[in-house]
Amino acid sequence: MPRDSLIHKSMGIPQIQIRREPLLVSRPAIEAALRRLVPRIPPHEFGAVVDHALDSRGLRHASPETAAWLSLVAYVRHVFNEYDALLTQGYDQESARHFVLDDMEAVLKDWGARRSLAAGE
Repeated sequence: MPRDSLIHKSMGIPQIQIRREPLLVSRPAIEAALRRLVPRIPPHEFGAVVDHALDSRGLRHASPETAAWLSLVAYVRHVFNEYDALLTQGYDQESARHFVLDDMEAVLKDWGARRSLAAGE
């Protein structure tokens, strides 16, 4: 048993096990998926969406397509409309999402998306 483990054990200190899970989605895979989803997305927006997908703990085990789509939707929701302002004004998430849906669809359409938003996305 390593010395640190013996010291922690004798002092009654629980030893923390750090689990390092491999990243399941790669940058190239997310980039390829995002290019298929929105071929006309501007380069600076493209990088921000890919970074969000890679940084999101909840998307680590998602397929590249799912990670790219969910990151894209979140990015457009928070950057290109009044969603956050509506939440600040007291609207619940469902209502705020309803009010920004058309603006989001317009951005996605401009970027060449063939997929539209489902209810609640």
